[in-house]
Amino acid sequence: MPLNDKVIVVTGAASGIGKAIALELARQGAAVVVADLRVPDDTVHAITAAGGRALGLAADVTQPGQVQTMVARTLEVLGRLDGLVNNAGIYSSIVPRPFEQIDLDAWRRLFEVNVFGVMTCCQAVVPHMKSVGGGRIVNIISGTPFKGIPFMLHYVASKGAVLGMTRSLARELGADGILVNGVAPGFTLSEGVLDNEVQVMKLREVSRQARALARDQVPDDVTGAVAFFMSDASAFITGQTLLVDGGSHFH
Repeated sequence: MPLNDKVIVVTGAASGIGKAIALELARQGAAVVVADLRVPDDTVHAITAAGGRALGLAADVTQPGQVQTMVARTLEVLGRLDGLVNNAGIYSSIVPRPFEQIDLDAWRRLFEVNVFGVMTCCQAVVPHMKSVGGGRIVNIISGTPFKGIPFMLHYVASKGAVLGMTRSLARELGADGILVNGVAPGFTLSEGVLDNEVQVMKLREVSRQARALARDQVPDDVTGAVAFFMSDASAFITGQTLLVDGGSHFH
């Protein structure tokens, strides 16, 4: 149980990649705080039914007060906080369109969740991590900034920002024993993506053909990389982003 006795917060854990990450971390021994806009009861039940430990919390990552409450509740109930997985983000509901047709409100909303939400969560957990001598932060990024994707400029820009934040935070927090890394999935058939038939039809086959491993990517494909960055096996790795896309892009 490589993550035994660890307490790890996973945002956006109600479904999709976030849920799969929470389940895997629990399977490896962690007590997992599963957070989403509403309490992710399905994820909590799946973890506890398998004999794991989970705490479900409602938190909007764009609201600093709610995020601070999430962290305080984690410490109150579980007594510690060792890791944060910044998974919450907007993707599956995006309708691809030429960049000149993407209005500023869409840009603001995407950055509010995908970028500012990551920073809000980091700001909430880092003081505690510093006080106990370290911790782990894993940001779920995307393969899109590495190769460029047309018609989703605001999304690609938001994930590019998180890529840069991951590297800079690693530099800033290394002396405090806080490791900051990223995991960048390829096009993943999560529940939200499967609900968007137009996007799936356009991108599914293109993504498969671009991969060295020519099959669909599913949420479980992402979980091992996150667990690795949370474990002692990655104790001398920080500022890195691991592409998990079946060999679609080599970096």
